Amino acid sequence: MAKRDYYEVLGVSKGATAEEIKKAYRKMAIQYHPDKNPDNPEAEEKFKEAAEAYEVLSNPEKRQRYDQFGHQGLGGNGGYGSGGMNMEDIFSQFGDIFGGGGFESFFGGGRGGRRAKKGTNLRVKLKLNLKEVANGVEKKIKVKRHVLADGVTFKTCSTCQGSGQIKKVVNTMLGQMVSASTCHVCGGNGQIVDKKPAEADARGLVLKEEILSINIPGGVADGMQLSMSSKGNETAGGIPGDLLIVIEEIEDDTLQRDGNNVVYDLYVSFIDAALGAQIEVPTIDGKVKIKLEPGTQGGKILRLKGKGIKDINGYGKGDQLIHVNVWIPKQLSKEEKQTLEGLRNAENFRPDPGTGEKSFFDKMKEFF
Repeated sequence: MAKRDYYEVLGVSKGATAEEIKKAYRKMAIQYHPDKNPDNPEAEEKFKEAAEAYEVLSNPEKRQRYDQFGHQGLGGNGGYGSGGMNMEDIFSQFGDIFGGGGFESFFGGGRGGRRAKKGTNLRVKLKLNLKEVANGVEKKIKVKRHVLADGVTFKTCSTCQGSGQIKKVVNTMLGQMVSASTCHVCGGNGQIVDKKPAEADARGLVLKEEILSINIPGGVADGMQLSMSSKGNETAGGIPGDLLIVIEEIEDDTLQRDGNNVVYDLYVSFIDAALGAQIEVPTIDGKVKIKLEPGTQGGKILRLKGKGIKDINGYGKGDQLIHVNVWIPKQLSKEEKQTLEGLRNAENFRPDPGTGEKSFFDKMKEFF
């Protein structure tokens, strides 16, 4: 099923402020919270959907990518972005939207008062050539990340009794109030390492190299960031971080990207321009032959439909635009000069653009 628009999910406009987005999410989280709607799968899905929308719209960078490219800009249905959030993700990342006590204290501690800690994210750069950017590609990359070592066991933190929080009662003029802070011993996990192998660190983690397969959607752009959920560093008693993939687009030697279109500068002799010719030009998917009509003028733009870059939102492909440049030789032999001198005053060699010829700017307007 296609994802709903994130602004629609939260019931806010595209120009909504950060505070308006936060208030809208808080309202929906209260309405559909699992503790308030036990054994209600529909409410749980709405709760997750709202959290996913808030995760994107509350992050300026992700919101900008979403506004520009839609769901595909965050990975869409291809396994990237914020999709597939589980309940632990949500309580870990957004619990504090209700204040220091998180979701749990707001609803009376129904979940034991402990929020799962999340491991740190990893960031890698992935270089892609124009063909890979245009059509999408599957890439395999090596990633070193911290994972729990085999044989590690844990025990309940005695300082916080497994809650992950240290609660303190404060007397105020309004009466007693309970404040909570993250346990300094277990870091909020509620558990500490009991036994571990020699190669593991104090957290029970070891550095492991993995080969991951990544499906990059067509139409990504330089600087765009995709993510793979739970492929970052693990943490004891918590959930893994994410792997962030930053796209680095390698500049092509002959083709230039312009949005979803690609542009190629074609240089032809004035003889081919005058008489017409069959000419081979490069495209993203290999060389093709095009027909140059007799009398082609310099500055003319030819279009190869569908030979551009896939739209990241799935709206077809761009085109290849061929800008025709008529090459004028800088050096001529004596015989060549004599031949051209004989044609200098020929009637058909006199410039006569007429009213039907469009200016360069008019031609560009037709294509952009």
